[in-house]
Amino acid sequence: MSYLITKRFRVSRRAFLKGFTLAGAQITVGLPPLASMFNATGTAYAAGAGAAESQIESRFVLWFNGNGIPERYWIPAETGAEYRMTQCLQPLAALRKDIHIISGLDNAAASLPGPGNGHHKSMSALMSCTSFTGRGTAGPSIDQAIAAKLGGEPRFRSLQIGVSQESFGESIQRNMSWAGYERALPPEMIPHKLFDRLFGQREEGWVNRKRSILDTVRKDAATLKKQLPKDDQTRVEEHLSSIRDLERAIAGLPPEYSRPGLGAPPDFDGDMKDWPRIAKLQSDLLVQAFATRQTRVASYMLTKCQGLSRFPWLGYTAARHHDYTHADGKAPGADGVDGQRILRDICRWHVEEFAYLLNKLKSIPEGEGTLLDNCCLVYVHEHAEANPHKNHGLGLIVAGHAGRLKMGQHSRMEGTFGDLYLTLADEVMNAGLGKFPTATKKLDGLVA
Repeated sequence: MSYLITKRFRVSRRAFLKGFTLAGAQITVGLPPLASMFNATGTAYAAGAGAAESQIESRFVLWFNGNGIPERYWIPAETGAEYRMTQCLQPLAALRKDIHIISGLDNAAASLPGPGNGHHKSMSALMSCTSFTGRGTAGPSIDQAIAAKLGGEPRFRSLQIGVSQESFGESIQRNMSWAGYERALPPEMIPHKLFDRLFGQREEGWVNRKRSILDTVRKDAATLKKQLPKDDQTRVEEHLSSIRDLERAIAGLPPEYSRPGLGAPPDFDGDMKDWPRIAKLQSDLLVQAFATRQTRVASYMLTKCQGLSRFPWLGYTAARHHDYTHADGKAPGADGVDGQRILRDICRWHVEEFAYLLNKLKSIPEGEGTLLDNCCLVYVHEHAEANPHKNHGLGLIVAGHAGRLKMGQHSRMEGTFGDLYLTLADEVMNAGLGKFPTATKKLDGLVA
């Protein structure tokens, strides 16, 4: 085992439980934040005997929803701490002190001349602050720029997570993370595969035999728990139980959800009927990866750029997502105003899923606080007002408390997304980028 134990019950945050399947495949289960991993001031013990104590590392999430927003229902009218929650943002009301609503920034690179429609240009600019090449972005997306600079040697340099299995459009519409010039990093949209990536390949027929990946690490876990204080023993047991719950939830998905729906035509009616179920599983897996220090950076693509999916759980199946964004009556039986109300409800669901992730992060103790205290999350859309494909005055959310982030307010700021990303990368994540496309300054009001 890789953990470090002393008379003070010190455990490295790099600790893993390990086991092997009958077929020889390795199973790896990371440990949650334990009291034995931190000193009296909440500082993490480093790995290895004699290693110096270290500050808890910050994590970064870039969260994306496609097709823009209805500004009147999304962006608050008031600025400062006393702003009123809009209808779209209402799911975040209980997390008010954990979020910072920002409006007014420009997606500057989307206005540069070049190939592609408004969605292509906006998506490339939003992710990388570079213009669309005709095949992809002209540089790395901000999550990958940050991941390339961070140290700590996590198991995964970054994770790309998705929910929608829609395959309409080009690579720029289906991907949000880019390693570099035209180098897409596709999101993992299938919970089964993301689970296996985090914990190790299961044997064929594992679930049918009613077995668990935990069966392979029970001996390792029992040895560790004997040397931990009571509170940490309980935390380990709760952690293992949560993994088993995830296993069961994923095994209970319809069989077709374990296979991507690639190659489906735009008019295909095979949309998943319960995206919220998939979205929450993917969020749970992301939280597992962060809590067990398997990565520090992730992207999360809830819906696609220029997405064409339906929303049966909201009762909106007459048209597709992109149709509802336009005020020209494309949604059958709806005029522009009705379409805006439908888009309001869709965007509110987006925010509900983001709130779910924040609450999960906030539920995990880490050091003197919670996992959310050590995260920086950025929630963006490809457009501001959806109908005209507006690329100036965008609304977004920054969440978490990493790096002295200011929370609990709505701020109107002047600048570009490059300015935002550079500020968060260098002032919050300590990535040391120094520069980023379209950035000319650091934004005031983000960091205390």
